[in-house]
Amino acid sequence: MEKKEETGKKQVLLFHCVESEELARKVAAHSGLIQLQSIKWRSFDDGFPNLFINNAQEIRGQHVAFLASFSSPSVIFEQLSVIYALPRLFVASFTLVLAYFPTGSFERMEEEGDVATAFTMARILSNIPISRGGPTSLVIYDIHALQERFYFGDHVLPLFETGIPLLKRRLCELPESEKIVVAFPDDGAWKRFHKLLDNFPAVVCTKVREGDKRIVRIKEGNPSGCHVVIVDDLVQSGGTLIECQKVLAAHGAAKVSAYVTHAVFPKRSWERFTCNNGGSDKGFAYFWITDSCPHTVKAIGNQAPFEVLSLAGSIADALQI
Repeated sequence: MEKKEETGKKQVLLFHCVESEELARKVAAHSGLIQLQSIKWRSFDDGFPNLFINNAQEIRGQHVAFLASFSSPSVIFEQLSVIYALPRLFVASFTLVLAYFPTGSFERMEEEGDVATAFTMARILSNIPISRGGPTSLVIYDIHALQERFYFGDHVLPLFETGIPLLKRRLCELPESEKIVVAFPDDGAWKRFHKLLDNFPAVVCTKVREGDKRIVRIKEGNPSGCHVVIVDDLVQSGGTLIECQKVLAAHGAAKVSAYVTHAVFPKRSWERFTCNNGGSDKGFAYFWITDSCPHTVKAIGNQAPFEVLSLAGSIADALQI
C-alpha cells in the first residue's frame, strides 16, 4: 500500500547553502524521498569562491534542488555560481528554492535614476541554464509585490507559495475562547492576503500624513475585545507594526499579535520586540515568523514573543510539483 502512495513521486537530491543547512535538514526530515547533498564552500586567499559540488557524476539523471538564502549581497555570487552549475550536470530537473526574494521591496521607479533591483535579480535568475528536463522551477514565498511574477523570463517557471497556511494552523491551536481578528497594516497587505484569511473578521489600517509625520489609523473594522493578529509579508525595522499595535490597543483590542513570512530585521531590529527590551509591555502576545530568513531565526533563538513556523513541510511538498 505504501508503494502505491509513492507512485508518481520523485526522489529529490537537495543541495543547500551554508546558512540554510538547518532548514534543509528539516525539509529532508519531512520526506524519505528527499536526500541531502553537500558542497564544499571554500574561498581563495583573495576572498573569491573556491567551490566544489560533491558527487557531481552521481547526480546525472536525478531530480536536483538547491535551497538558497540571499541574506546579503556578499553571499549571492557564490550561490549563483552553484545555481548556474547544477542544471548543466545532466540532471533530470532543477528546482531553486529562494523562500525570501530579497530585493522585492525595491521594484518601483519613482523618478529618473532609480534602479529597480528587484527586476535586476529577476533577470539574473531568469538566465539559469535550462536542464535536460526544461526550465528551472523557482519557488518563492510571499513575494513583496505581486506584479514581480512578470519580471521573470521563460527560462524559469516561478512557483509562488505562501506561509499563510502555517499561520492559520497555529491560530486554530489557540484557546477557543479567543476571538481572532486579522489586521492588515495597509491596503497592500489587505490586497495580498485577505482572500487567504477571509474566514476571520478583518481590520484594515492606513497611514495618513499629519504635518511631517505619518500616523497609523484604523480605516475599517473593529478590534474591540478581540485578539488581533497583524499580518504582513515582511518586517524590516518593525516601526509600522508597533504603531499598528498602539492604535489597535487604543481601540480596545484585548491582545495583539503579529505574523510576517519574512523576518528580515536588519541591524538586530527584532530586539525592539523581545521581553528583555520591553516587548511584552508593547502588547505583542505572539510574534510569528517563518524560517525564510535563517540568519534571523538563529539570532532570535526562542526569545519571547517570537515563535517560528517552519516552511520545511511546505518546501518538501513544493519539491514534488
